[in-house]
Amino acid sequence: MSSLVPRSIFDDFFKDLAPAFYVRPLSGDLLPDPSKIKIDVKEDDAAYTVHAEIPGVSKDEIQVSIDGNVVSLRAEKQQKEEKKEGEKVLRSERYYGAIERSFQLPTEIDSAQAKAKYENGVLTLTLPKKQSSAAQRLKIE
Repeated sequence: MSSLVPRSIFDDFFKDLAPAFYVRPLSGDLLPDPSKIKIDVKEDDAAYTVHAEIPGVSKDEIQVSIDGNVVSLRAEKQQKEEKKEGEKVLRSERYYGAIERSFQLPTEIDSAQAKAKYENGVLTLTLPKKQSSAAQRLKIE
């Protein structure tokens, strides 16, 4: 019977090196990169709605800035060392540090009316479009 998961020459090496910690993803996809902020952007006539995944941080650690039509997100998580006597760390996979993401929207944002809400690891931004004055027709002389 052939294996459904392709094997490489490194499989046995890593299995022997650290058998208790060798975990293979079920699919061929790599694990998500913790240093990237994943976003969904939706638009209606009046505003953009952005949902950004920023798990594991408090709302005080998140910064949002708007410059015209460019939105920048930044979050920083500090590592807190809590070591007990006789305890040693066997493995640590949690991410500590700063993450940033900037993106450009098609139209300028009315930053005075923008709103942000953070709940369950998801930052929701409501970004109203800046209302431009009505188009003016110039008279050609």
